[in-house]
Amino acid sequence: MRIASIEFLGVNVTPKTNWSFLLVRTEDGRTGIGECTLANQEALLEAEAARLAANLAGEDARARNRLARLIPHAPAGLVAHAVLSAFEQALWDLAGQEDGRPIHAMLGGALREAVPLYANINRGANPRTPEGFAAAAQRAVAEGFRAVKPAPFEPLVWEDAADASQRAAYAEGLDRIAAVRDAVGRDIDIMVDAHWRFSPGGAARLVQDVAPLGLFWLECPVSEANHAAIRRLRAMANDRGMRLAGAETLAGLGAYRTVIEAGCYDVLMPDIKYAGGHEEIRRIAALAQTAGVEIAPHNPTGPVCHAHSVHLCATLPNLLPLEVQFGETDRFFTLVTGHDLHFARGNATLPGAPGLGNALDEAGARLMPWQPMPKPWLDPRLG
Repeated sequence: MRIASIEFLGVNVTPKTNWSFLLVRTEDGRTGIGECTLANQEALLEAEAARLAANLAGEDARARNRLARLIPHAPAGLVAHAVLSAFEQALWDLAGQEDGRPIHAMLGGALREAVPLYANINRGANPRTPEGFAAAAQRAVAEGFRAVKPAPFEPLVWEDAADASQRAAYAEGLDRIAAVRDAVGRDIDIMVDAHWRFSPGGAARLVQDVAPLGLFWLECPVSEANHAAIRRLRAMANDRGMRLAGAETLAGLGAYRTVIEAGCYDVLMPDIKYAGGHEEIRRIAALAQTAGVEIAPHNPTGPVCHAHSVHLCATLPNLLPLEVQFGETDRFFTLVTGHDLHFARGNATLPGAPGLGNALDEAGARLMPWQPMPKPWLDPRLG
């Protein structure tokens, strides 16, 4: 099963969103797919995919351990890690197709019949008012989700704390969370994504202010590099009945080892698009399990990442619900064929078809090539 070609395919799906995919074709006519979406980096992803293609044409697609090994110090950083992670995903898809088994069976078998999900409502909240967030949360609950997550603190950035507008942004963020809690009641879990917007002191105040709202977890309050502050915030959150979650953009077991050993988080959020693919996240999850740390993979992008994440999550013993982007675009369900990705009352069903169980609608995807975004969705100072 020799590699014939590796192709990058970027697709524009909303005025604010591109999804990026990797297609690995073999000489015997199979196509494996992976996802490498990384906002505002599409041109670099395409260049890295071309470099990979030039180096790996003719190689045996079965040789994952050799071909898809993540090198933490890769000069292209997260761009290289994203393309390699998508490549690893695609190789698993090909292996399952050849073997006649779904990826979760190739990984040793599913531990659960369905994968629990939580709804990331951030991009589905329109207008961006407390009422808009509350309505998005109610829509998710009506579809069977038992947990929702807003990212309520835009446009706050801790470096601008002296500006009076930042206090207003903080207050509105708290109002958005409170509106979501009022809308869904106390039986629904709420996670809050802070997108690294806070200083350690500001994050300490945040933990105190959100404690009465009964969050399931607080996510990414400060820079990932600030282990000492994260450890203190974890203790504060735990004392108030909350988990602390993060580490969504790290890549490789070594990067997660330092976070686990430092005692930073209750919940790690490795992303199959960045962390190295199926095998690397299974290693990360196994190490996390020895420390009593739970895994809830980051998964707020396209359908290929979601489909691969479902296979992966089916095999992880220390799993919390998997993230899904709720209410952004119906292209999530129509851009792929095969296994039905529609959410089943807050769960994802497992495919039984060989490999991923989904194929990309290439003709439809090529009608909407990726578009440069004039303004990043996240302030560049934050990540």
